[in-house]
Amino acid sequence: MKISIFGMGYVGVVAAGCLASEGHTVIGVEPNAGKVELINKGVPPIVEKDIAEMVAAAVSAGHLRGTTDVHSAVLATEMSFICVGTPSQLNGALDLRYVRRVCEEIGLAIKEKSDFHIVVARSTMLPGTMKDVVIPTLEQYSGKKAGVDFGVCNNPEFLREGTAVWDYRNPPKTVIGETDRKSGDALAALYADLKAPLIRTDIETAEMVKYVDNVWHALKVSFANEIGNICKSLTIDSHHVMDIFCKDTKLNLSPYYLKPGFAFGGSCLPKDVRALTYKARSLDLDVPILNAILPSNERQIERGYSMITAKGKRKIGVLGFSFKAGTDDLRESPIVEVIERLIGKGYDLKLYDRNVNLAALTGANRDYIFNMIPHISRIMEQSLDAVLDHAEVLVIGNNAAEFQDAFTRLRPNQEIIDFVRVQDHKSEEGKYDGICW
Repeated sequence: MKISIFGMGYVGVVAAGCLASEGHTVIGVEPNAGKVELINKGVPPIVEKDIAEMVAAAVSAGHLRGTTDVHSAVLATEMSFICVGTPSQLNGALDLRYVRRVCEEIGLAIKEKSDFHIVVARSTMLPGTMKDVVIPTLEQYSGKKAGVDFGVCNNPEFLREGTAVWDYRNPPKTVIGETDRKSGDALAALYADLKAPLIRTDIETAEMVKYVDNVWHALKVSFANEIGNICKSLTIDSHHVMDIFCKDTKLNLSPYYLKPGFAFGGSCLPKDVRALTYKARSLDLDVPILNAILPSNERQIERGYSMITAKGKRKIGVLGFSFKAGTDDLRESPIVEVIERLIGKGYDLKLYDRNVNLAALTGANRDYIFNMIPHISRIMEQSLDAVLDHAEVLVIGNNAAEFQDAFTRLRPNQEIIDFVRVQDHKSEEGKYDGICW
């Protein structure tokens, strides 16, 4: 494959070195003549483990060269990688001037090509940038149509400084956002030998994944630091605590709890967050991330309530109102909080949850219902059918398997609000509304 790479900064040089070492013909395109001169001497303009040897060998073998000439680079290659910087502006927005400029230049060159050229963005850009900036600019300056006359992909990088070459060759995943199958196939072929999951998706999802990864990493660092500060104040070894924490790959370091949906509840999580943040306050420690957990959870409860009231209908049915499926525990159930607000506003509600059955409840749960939320016991139904017959808006509050059947039994005038994604639907106006999808 003949590839032009725009931007001989960190991401571009690593990609150039790795691709050229695999036998691809790579042209590094860079407006800084000093960087181009270094590349052509076999010297990388960055410091990174293993990259100096790779660039020197690639240049010596004739697989890598640098140029300032955009036009000739695009005409001589089949695929162009955009690896220019997207620095922050003062307000946090991205400065896209370099992306726009490169797209203008690539577009002008594509205009003169009869061959199908593929443009791949590896620069980190917010979701929507490809559709709002990259593709329109390429189309404007080329006079051609993306996905038809030329291809466009988004291919986020997952590199760490200091281990970037190893990361390139051993990625956790390879993500390709594509506008057309032909472009995706060509890009995927570059990574065919990598032992990593290959995910091909739409360009907006690919753009978002990069930000989710980086913000999650930032959150983990700050979370660990706040825990460490509490531990130090209690003369506990924070590294020992976190070593034990990280042994749990079923819940702590896993996909569990990482699916967007409704608020958390139950007898443990809210109580323990409150207790630990109270302890931090008693130690005169500021833990802004831990302190934000319960307010963030409350925002999701408010979001769920607002979704229901926004429908403008009074007859509401709720399927599942224990704090999660498979339990009858209503303590600090977020869906119970929503139900109570709706009752207070005069909505006509009926509820069903197989596990929350008054005849079977004993002990603390029975006392909780009769003493703390007796008004809810009066609107509980013994069958799913009774709720379906009543509701104009049907709210699915937990993911009990029996609720999947509700989708096939809806009347034309009924609408579902889903807090748990009990089926893999996307929101559809007037029919189905997922809280986060």
